[in-house]
Amino acid sequence: MSQMDAVVVWEIPGVASADYLTAPFYNPALVASFEEHDDFGLLLPAIGVNVRDSDESLATIDDLQDSIDEFEAALIPSPGQIDQLNRYLDDLQGNAPLTASSSLGLAVAIPTKRFSTNLFARGYLELIARPNIADYLSTGPGNEVADTKKRYEDSSVTMAAFGYVEYGAALAKEFEIKEQRISFGVTPKIQQLTTYYVVPTVADFELDDYEESEHKESAFNLDFGVVWLKDKFQVALAVKDLLSQEIDLKDKNGQKQDVYELNTQVSAGVAYRSDFFTAAMDLDLTKQERFKSLDDETQFVRFGVEGNAWGWAQLRAGYEIDLEDTVENAFTAGIGISPFDVVSLDIAGSYAGENQFGVSGNLAFTF
Repeated sequence: MSQMDAVVVWEIPGVASADYLTAPFYNPALVASFEEHDDFGLLLPAIGVNVRDSDESLATIDDLQDSIDEFEAALIPSPGQIDQLNRYLDDLQGNAPLTASSSLGLAVAIPTKRFSTNLFARGYLELIARPNIADYLSTGPGNEVADTKKRYEDSSVTMAAFGYVEYGAALAKEFEIKEQRISFGVTPKIQQLTTYYVVPTVADFELDDYEESEHKESAFNLDFGVVWLKDKFQVALAVKDLLSQEIDLKDKNGQKQDVYELNTQVSAGVAYRSDFFTAAMDLDLTKQERFKSLDDETQFVRFGVEGNAWGWAQLRAGYEIDLEDTVENAFTAGIGISPFDVVSLDIAGSYAGENQFGVSGNLAFTF
């Protein structure tokens, strides 16, 4: 999941089609895209979780830790216990990193023809865990217990995490230029950037122990957006985090271990919108980079459609492709319920196989 849509429901692509309430998370120019009856909107909250564990490393580590406990509890470990423990270590060796992300967002929007404003806050956390498994080194017959113990004691899991909390105001206005409707938007925002870096042994690994090491920095940033509207068609461009940031990852001793890159993201979008049907496509024009030491860049193209039942219920489906092949291509689907166009509840998910999935939801009020 990219940071651009980290706190909104996985529905149809939003660079050209998001509404005025979720616009800050996609394209600030869309804050000026609203209906005559829209006076106020509240998004409280939007949440999302995404997990990718392509080699089932987390389950294997749990089994390994149980095996280590049995190994250490035995007065003399049996050959079966030794073999089982080494099999788990072998299974982890060379596994792809486990990644997980979570997010939370809030927004308050006041759309007007003169000038539209959306005040928002969002938080995002991204965690990566990479097993580092030592080879089995035999020191001779009869030393299997000592050799196995040394192997798991020398094996570890590198956990690196990046998170941010940002607060901003998305400002937008629609203009008519030579009979063309064009909206421009800008978002000044303050960001609190945080990184974590720990390397526990496989025996001590816990997914929530990343907070043992913490490094913080603050930054000012900007988002820009533009939308061209013609009848039922919309074409848009969004620039997120115009001022690229780099923040060090330091261990608990303060030593630099890696760098996280929050680079500028540029995306284009097109959409067709009618009362009962919407279709949209987004394309990332730039790669999203992350940890410098890892080959984890992503660049997405997304497609989606929405059916709208007279403003009371929505059914959505989509598909996203990572052009960098870092993550698997994913199907997305969601439903929305919006009685009287006052309260709306959206629930959605993404699926790319049993080891890569996401869920999200939001609750919004519009008046």
